[in-house]
Amino acid sequence: MMDVLMYLFETYIHSDVELNVEQEKLEEELLKAGFHQEAVYKALDWLEDLARLQDTDEHARVATGTSTSMRIYTQQEIDGINTACRGFLLFLEQIKVLTSETREMVIEQVMALETDELSLDDLKWVVLMVLFNVPGQESAYTQMEELLYTSDVGLTH
Repeated sequence: MMDVLMYLFETYIHSDVELNVEQEKLEEELLKAGFHQEAVYKALDWLEDLARLQDTDEHARVATGTSTSMRIYTQQEIDGINTACRGFLLFLEQIKVLTSETREMVIEQVMALETDELSLDDLKWVVLMVLFNVPGQESAYTQMEELLYTSDVGLTH
C-alpha cells in the first residue's frame, strides 16, 4: 500500500498535477501500473481519511507554544511503530516540524496503514503527506520535504 501512496503523491499531489480524476479511472490506472487491487483500494481509503484532515476544525488548530508533555505509546502503537520511527517523531517535534496535534495525526495515519513493518523512509512519507493536508503547515511541510530529500552523506568533523 505504501508504494501506491508514494506513487500517487509523487505523480499527482506533489507534482501539482490537478487531481480531478474519477476514482474508477484512477483505480484503473493504478491497476495498469501493476499495483494489486487490494493495495489500491486500501490506499484510496487511506487517502480519503487523510483528506478529512483538511476539513476538521479540531486538527486545523496548530499549537504555537511549547509542550512539556510526553507521548506514551500504546502496546499496539509500539508494535506498529518501531523505536527508530518513534525517535524520529520525537525529533520532528523537537525541531518544530510536528506539533502534538500533527504528531497524533501522523500516528493515526501510520496505524491505519496496517503494515507489519514500517520503515523510517515510509514514516517520512506519511509525515510529508499529513503536513501537506493540514492547513497552515506550509513551513513544516517544506522543512520535512528537505529532510526527506536530503541524503545523509555523513558527519564532517
